[in-house]
Amino acid sequence: MNERQIMHIDLDTFFVSVERLTNPKLVGMPVLIGGTSDRGVVASCSYEARKYGIHSAMPMRMARQLCPEAIVVRGDSEQYSKYSKDVTDIIKENVPMYEKSSIDEFYIDLTGMDKFFGCYKLATEVRHKIMKETNLPISFALSTNKTVAKVGTGEAKPNGQQEIPMGTERSFLGPLSIKKIPMVGDKTYRVLSELGVKYIYTMQEMPVELVERVLGINGRVIWKKANGIDNTPVEQYSERKSISTERTFDKDTIDVKGLKALLVSMTEKLAFQLRSEQKLTACITVKIRYSDFNTFTIQAHLPYTSLDHVLMEKAKELFDKLYQKRMLIRLIGVRLSHLVQGNYQYNLFEDCTEQLQLYNAMDRMRMRYGADAVQRASGIE
Repeated sequence: MNERQIMHIDLDTFFVSVERLTNPKLVGMPVLIGGTSDRGVVASCSYEARKYGIHSAMPMRMARQLCPEAIVVRGDSEQYSKYSKDVTDIIKENVPMYEKSSIDEFYIDLTGMDKFFGCYKLATEVRHKIMKETNLPISFALSTNKTVAKVGTGEAKPNGQQEIPMGTERSFLGPLSIKKIPMVGDKTYRVLSELGVKYIYTMQEMPVELVERVLGINGRVIWKKANGIDNTPVEQYSERKSISTERTFDKDTIDVKGLKALLVSMTEKLAFQLRSEQKLTACITVKIRYSDFNTFTIQAHLPYTSLDHVLMEKAKELFDKLYQKRMLIRLIGVRLSHLVQGNYQYNLFEDCTEQLQLYNAMDRMRMRYGADAVQRASGIE
């Protein structure tokens, strides 16, 4: 059996890099992406801005105080989605199997390819092809599993590459901060710091049972990652991957107002599901089945999002285009597809922190009391 060869790709400061392609004056400057008013939030920032202590999710007012000369740019989700698709298309054409784990991150399984090319050589060629065709900076690492490859990419940045060969995983990870391990967030880091665990090599020497006792059910997984053990497979990316819902009526209906309200309600719940799973969608489909059982669908591509007010408007727009027959309707449905992992950054292009806070508050109530606990008035039948 071939030893696994897993490549992890990360597009460096992706939002900033895309903006610099259209405005070269931003190159070398401290750049903040997000809502442009003082009430906005930083969605992303350049390496030059990070030197001032700026990070994503920081209030824009605070970021400007830390770095008054920073250039603030409102995020352009349409452009970012386009470049993400361009990179995906290049990867799709050049490798046997890949997983798109977020808008700017990929895992590629090159196992067995060393018979033909040499895996590191092939990985290097893929990186150079992406840089040549998109002009975006990109980093990668090649190793025997996803965890080590991802950490390796972080160490290769900015705009670099490296290989961590089989047998060197533990020694590579050892000197690094425990924060570098995926799954170790601020809360877990504080717990480990109090125990004196600040570097990975300390955890490597700890009994797994102790780590499990301190960190609970995730302790064993984190201990394995610290020791360079990760058997998670690369999952083939499919643009058809989707979530959907539909409703068949007891009695066929022509109540357009009621149909749109139901469509809004269904879309709102799917958007909540996206956010709770930390996913983004780039395609929405609306489905209608008439009383004669003829079924029609219409879809639209849109910039990656998980915001229900964006998706609901698009769903209503598609319904108006699709519903032409003025016949009784038996079924209505909506599907969100082309899903990728993605965090809240896309919410942060808005100027208003209140909207972000509203989404968070609504989602917390739904998590606690169920998906129907909070609904928009337009979605209530």
